[in-house]
Amino acid sequence: MNVAIAGENSFIVYFANQASPIISAQIDLTIQAVLERLGPAIVDLIPSYTSLLVIYDLDQVDHFWVRKQLYAAINQPEKITPGSSASTELPVYYSCESGPDLELIATRSKLSIEAVIDLHQQGCYQVYAIGFAPGFAYLGEVDPRIATPRLSTPRLKVPQGAVAIADRQTAVYPAMSPGGWNLIGLCPLKLFNPTANPPMPIKVGDQVRFRAIGKAEFLHLGGALSDNLFGHSGVI
Repeated sequence: MNVAIAGENSFIVYFANQASPIISAQIDLTIQAVLERLGPAIVDLIPSYTSLLVIYDLDQVDHFWVRKQLYAAINQPEKITPGSSASTELPVYYSCESGPDLELIATRSKLSIEAVIDLHQQGCYQVYAIGFAPGFAYLGEVDPRIATPRLSTPRLKVPQGAVAIADRQTAVYPAMSPGGWNLIGLCPLKLFNPTANPPMPIKVGDQVRFRAIGKAEFLHLGGALSDNLFGHSGVI
């Protein structure tokens, strides 16, 4: 692990070169240790795949003291194993109607559409990072048989709740936005609410599973479909 300066009031802690459930759990435990040591001096803690950005209040603490506390926090966590994080199940309406790239993935992987759906919902996915847009969680890793590169031309319009694959990552779009991931279904649940506490039902380090549902259940849970749901492809 390495601690590097990231700005006048921030450090970034690097834990490894490659993401894994153990590294994710180590980052989560380090967050707890940093909060215990720095408390109100912390402005924000931003975890990612293999790193943790620590932003602190210069009016309360100085650079040298924070660096010392970070090294102490890094060395404090006990040996951990993955599996102790929270788990969330998300319902998904998988279909060509709700996932316009399902057929593309099936053709590319030489699998049936049903097999692609089964492989996606059989996985247990680690929340490695949250970014791109508020509430957008990067989940990994999908079965290598359905791993699919990003679209060469992003869509200008991806609807809220779109479940997608890009390479070996999967995600749910928390709000309508442009996007270049391959869309395979829709989740009817709202995954980001800025007025809620917490604003997201999942956090970095959690586990996510997907459960296939039918169209009727999707609509019953608040999902919506329309003729222009996915807009048109185009360069952003």
